[in-house]
Amino acid sequence: MSRNKHNKPVSPLYAVALLWLAWALILPLYALLHYLPLIIVSVVLYKKVFKKAMAKMQTETTEKTEQQVKNQPVKEQPAQPVAEEKTTGNPEVDKLIKERALTVSELKRLKQNITNEKIRGQIDDLEYVSSKIFDHVIAHPDKVPQISKFLNYYLPTTMKLLNTYDRMGSQGVEGENITGTMKKVEETLDMVVTAFHKQLDTLFAGEALDISADITVMENLMKTEGLAQDDMNSINLTLSER
Repeated sequence: MSRNKHNKPVSPLYAVALLWLAWALILPLYALLHYLPLIIVSVVLYKKVFKKAMAKMQTETTEKTEQQVKNQPVKEQPAQPVAEEKTTGNPEVDKLIKERALTVSELKRLKQNITNEKIRGQIDDLEYVSSKIFDHVIAHPDKVPQISKFLNYYLPTTMKLLNTYDRMGSQGVEGENITGTMKKVEETLDMVVTAFHKQLDTLFAGEALDISADITVMENLMKTEGLAQDDMNSINLTLSER
């Protein structure tokens, strides 16, 4: 017979019935006093059997529920697409983009750690100029050779100096080595900032030369056709004299 959580077990009633039958066969039941111990024993037996039966039913229900859960078909989760790293198709440019992100991130971290206001301002300047250098070369990959020394020496050495300054400043103590080294870094950074600005300016040397040549050609052509400012002044003066 199936049972659910609302059914009460019948085994305690069977147990009490068997007790009464056995008691009647063994002991006399013709006086009221004979029934009193039987009733007490019946109540104790009923409670004991009832408790065991309920525990068994609860266990069976739990096992049944677990079995139903196991038998349920598992819904397969759709595979999450793996985020593909964005690339430009040019490995050299991709490398520059990564290097730019790492440089900017590290400079921001150093600025947060360093308390010297002058150094913090110089780090801001270095971050801005470095970003401009990277952006320009990313847009013009043919100019990568022009910043090879910047990428392979000046930039990593600058980051090393700033990291050393950060570590020494975080010690919270003063000493000849610590103070002397930090002072040298502070003095060197003025030159470094200037060098970074010159590196950015150098990248535009070719464009500046092209523009200068274009301007020269245009000025000569305008003079040839009488469209230059000096020629226009001469024409106006001649007309006014007539």
